[in-house]
Amino acid sequence: MGTDGIVEGYLRRLGVEHPGQPTLEALHALQTAHVERVAYEVIDIHLGRFARLDARRSAEQICRHHRGGYCYQLNGAFSLLLSQLGYDVQWHRGGVQTRGELSAPGVAIANHLALTVHGLPTPQCPSGVWFVDAGLGDGIHEPLPLHEGTYEQGPMTFGLRRSEVEPGGWRFDHDPRGSFVGFDMRMAPATVADFQERHEYLSTSPKSSFVRTFCVQRRDAGGVDTLTGCVLRRVDAHPDEPRTLDQRTDWFGVLADVFRLPLLDLSPADRDALWRDVHTAHESWLATA
Repeated sequence: MGTDGIVEGYLRRLGVEHPGQPTLEALHALQTAHVERVAYEVIDIHLGRFARLDARRSAEQICRHHRGGYCYQLNGAFSLLLSQLGYDVQWHRGGVQTRGELSAPGVAIANHLALTVHGLPTPQCPSGVWFVDAGLGDGIHEPLPLHEGTYEQGPMTFGLRRSEVEPGGWRFDHDPRGSFVGFDMRMAPATVADFQERHEYLSTSPKSSFVRTFCVQRRDAGGVDTLTGCVLRRVDAHPDEPRTLDQRTDWFGVLADVFRLPLLDLSPADRDALWRDVHTAHESWLATA
């Protein structure tokens, strides 16, 4: 698939018309469509598949197979689309602070690929630099101006401020109900080489949370849907009412209907292996809960 084919296929996948010249309005439309239609998921990891980072390959997976990925894959593909549409987009090293960490790990860990788009100044954002992200799972729904402040999007509240651990960098603070505390971002441009080692660890190490826990997330204007193992949750303005999906048909049905993951690229054997992996882990969790 050539670059033109990727752009056309990508826009069809997002349900967005070609935006023409780069504008902030079009950037908002692309960001929101991406997080609503392309799921954050680790399915290939739970099938024991590993592929080195390649933005074009990730974009083809999104276009051809209606698949998603995690931050390196989603933001890598999204940055390719944005650059082909004429946006000035940059990669940055990010360091995510998980719920179990008392302090920020810093960006040396490079466990998040963050993006900024430049050259779109507004009164709200005189610098013209915007934080965009399609790879946080339950993160932002719309782009944020890279400007200190607190931002409400649906039921979630986010913060942007100067980083305390990365000189000249920025800190994204997640909503208290989010899946992680926040992350720090280095403003120097990054390349794929900055993330290869951590990508391999996250995709293959038995210690990786991605290997240990099956997770799929999809953001929309009203909140976020999350499937962790066999437990489905919705974070929005209403009380959380988790639902356990202990039947194979229901589980794959939710992947298709809620997360837009029909998984047509998986063989029957792949589906068997995926369900066996996830359901076995769920049963083990119930036994120790």
